[in-house]
Amino acid sequence: MDHKDRQIIRALQRNGRMTNQDLAAEVNLSPSPCLRRLKLLEKSGAIKGFSVDVDASAYGLPVTVFVRVTLERHTDDCVQQFEKSVSQVDEVLECFVMTGMSDYLLRVVVADLADYENFVRKRLHPIGGIASIDTSFSMEWSKRRMFFLSSSKPCTVESDGSLKILIVSSGSRSDITPPIGPGGHAGPTFKGAVKVSG
Repeated sequence: MDHKDRQIIRALQRNGRMTNQDLAAEVNLSPSPCLRRLKLLEKSGAIKGFSVDVDASAYGLPVTVFVRVTLERHTDDCVQQFEKSVSQVDEVLECFVMTGMSDYLLRVVVADLADYENFVRKRLHPIGGIASIDTSFSMEWSKRRMFFLSSSKPCTVESDGSLKILIVSSGSRSDITPPIGPGGHAGPTFKGAVKVSG
């Protein structure tokens, strides 16, 4: 993926309904090369699809909850069972595998406190194998960005599953490759997350 591909992606993240003609003008390409690049991005999976950005409150789900989950055991079976079960729970919009003290961070949307209690009792607890659940309710959005940075690619996922992050500071650069996964620890200088696809 080159700089022009990233321009196309950022333009579509800002407005996914723009025509190819408008997109080409936005990224300074003629329409045919722009459409060819777009099709290649879709075919490669870099662009996974197009969706609508909906106001959760208007939809009837005004409460956003961040749930930190720690598993009792970290065997392959336990991890796979949890991730498979969570992927089937509609209230969970995102599930991240975390470094640090908890194993997972869930972003959950519900109608109200009673709805969240119902989610925990009837959807989360029955999964089993959970050692602890820690909950934080979001009061409001402070920042919400829907498109990526325009800088060069800041990190890569290596073939062994490790996350390599490029840090640039005062003209110097260094690579940090922390371990990731349930129960993994990245040391005192890093804390990151990897998204689990549903």
